[in-house]
Amino acid sequence: MPELLDAAAVQPADRPAFRLRVPTEEDAYAWHRVFDDAEVMEFHGGRPAELSVYHEFTARQRRHDAERGFCLWTLLDGDGEVVGFTGAQPWPHAWGPVGAIEIGWRLARPAWGRGYATAAARETLERVRAAGVDHVVAMVDARNARSVAVTRRLGMALEETLPVPGRDGASCHRFGLRL
Repeated sequence: MPELLDAAAVQPADRPAFRLRVPTEEDAYAWHRVFDDAEVMEFHGGRPAELSVYHEFTARQRRHDAERGFCLWTLLDGDGEVVGFTGAQPWPHAWGPVGAIEIGWRLARPAWGRGYATAAARETLERVRAAGVDHVVAMVDARNARSVAVTRRLGMALEETLPVPGRDGASCHRFGLRL
């Protein structure tokens, strides 16, 4: 059974109960289901991805966890329902902060505005610090005010704004944080 990382015990009373777990093969289906929403995917290509993308994505996260001790974990609410992912991974593109560890989150629409992203990202920062990481970045679409707000709550600073290759006129903020 995948390790469940129970963060509810360390969360302030005003924060949601949640758990993080290494993504399972079944989580590919759950991620596909909860991200099958144009609003959720607005800053991630604009439309839901095919199921095969999530199979590869969850497999890659299991490899990251085995090799590094962290990944983009499946985020479960207090009832054990999958509401998205939060965690860290090496930046996966040939542009931007190549070689950096990126923290990130993506939540199902019903989970927005409930504190999950910030609370789970804080837990992520503790876990990557414990794994020996001393600096993280968050790459956020410049139009994504909700995610920009999460980076601010985490104490991250804007390091630069970059054009996004292949997306005419789109730009991405790189936020950074020393751990």
